[in-house]
Amino acid sequence: MTPGWDALVVVGRIARTHGLAGEVVVDVATDFPEDRFRAGQVLFVAGAGQPRALKVADVRWHKGRPLVSFDGVDSIDAAEALGRGDLRIAPEQLVPLEAGTFFHHDLIGCEVVTEAGEEVGRVVRVEGPMAASLLVVRGGRGEVLIPLAEHICVRIEPAARRIVVAPPEGLLDLNA
Repeated sequence: MTPGWDALVVVGRIARTHGLAGEVVVDVATDFPEDRFRAGQVLFVAGAGQPRALKVADVRWHKGRPLVSFDGVDSIDAAEALGRGDLRIAPEQLVPLEAGTFFHHDLIGCEVVTEAGEEVGRVVRVEGPMAASLLVVRGGRGEVLIPLAEHICVRIEPAARRIVVAPPEGLLDLNA
């Protein structure tokens, strides 16, 4: 049985079609692109009421992005019909991470507070690769970018939906 759309994990986004044979250019949203975008991998796209499973037929890399072809998607019209949305995987396909690292989807929705207890806002997305990730936090100050660095994000508790930060002087006021 296919899991519901919200239970699936984003690993990329279709940017556009490529050529006439049904390939799509993918903007990667995972730190494990070689695992997620390889022949035989099953990815899901939004479908009418239910996620649609697509099996990767082939992948080639161009300028750091995968050009993906799917079984049964063999024309530009079929590729256009996929839209420009998310590509997702089932959560059971995730592999355990090293201690101190987190999946982006586990951080989205977490409340962010300072060590002094001041509310900063909620994480709405995480940008960048593992080594240079930024939390995009929306709150009373508007949107604030907070580096996902150990000395700034001093306590990350995804199960409690909470991140405690020790921001350097002026960091929270950059967007004010």
